[in-house]
Amino acid sequence: SHYTPVGDTDSEAAFCDILNRIRQHHPKPVDWEQFLPDLVAACQHYQSLGVFNCLLGDGQYLFSYCSTKLAHITRRAPFGAARLKDADLNVDFQAVTSDKDVVTVIATEPLTANEHWHIYQPGQWLLWRDGEIIAGNTTTK
Repeated sequence: SHYTPVGDTDSEAAFCDILNRIRQHHPKPVDWEQFLPDLVAACQHYQSLGVFNCLLGDGQYLFSYCSTKLAHITRRAPFGAARLKDADLNVDFQAVTSDKDVVTVIATEPLTANEHWHIYQPGQWLLWRDGEIIAGNTTTK
């Protein structure tokens, strides 16, 4: 294989395997759309073996895949305050954002109590760019 793990974590082994699968089918650089089916197939394979939530990005795009639990929220202007679920703390997003910002957070579980988070379904994947969904296989609830 071209990519080999340096450490011994299952995450690193899966990451290298995914890169090798993509490289095998696409030895030269291609757009996300061309290797997205290979990436989804690799994630489905790992999901069949156990828990495999995945976030993979290249600085422009972010791919997210849920095998068990993932949630996301996208915030836009006008930004307000969010109350954390596990701490008595409010975060004022207006103080750290501009009117042009789009801020998306993806986490295993919703992090705030006063906002509507979208819950992924098992097997759901989404492709993001600039904080916005640009492709996916199902809708969130």
